[in-house]
Amino acid sequence: QVQLVESGGGLVQAGDILTLSCVTSGSSRYRMAWFRQAPGKERDFVAAIMRSSDATYYADSVKGRFTISRDDAKNTVYLQMNSLKPEDTAVYYCAAARPSSSWPYGVDYWGQGTQVTVSS
Repeated sequence: QVQLVESGGGLVQAGDILTLSCVTSGSSRYRMAWFRQAPGKERDFVAAIMRSSDATYYADSVKGRFTISRDDAKNTVYLQMNSLKPEDTAVYYCAAARPSSSWPYGVDYWGQGTQVTVSS
């Protein structure tokens, strides 16, 4: 069983920068991703990164503003969020996928989520 623990969420202002972290158990074996869920909405894909960081994929809504990265030595995946907007407000979830899962949206394990609130 893979355990994922997110941190770094909080209340920020529009235009701010925030970096989320997700510590995992044995993350180097999995593709990693971030999803988010705003109140009353479905959970949406944000970004994904392949093993060895050789490929990334972003939702159009965050492309150019968010960056996903991983440090397998630390079993940690990051989501740096620049130029935050009020519409980025959501609970952000870390996710892990086995290599056999579909790219980029496949998920086999979820974290518990961390709240990000962007004020205008």
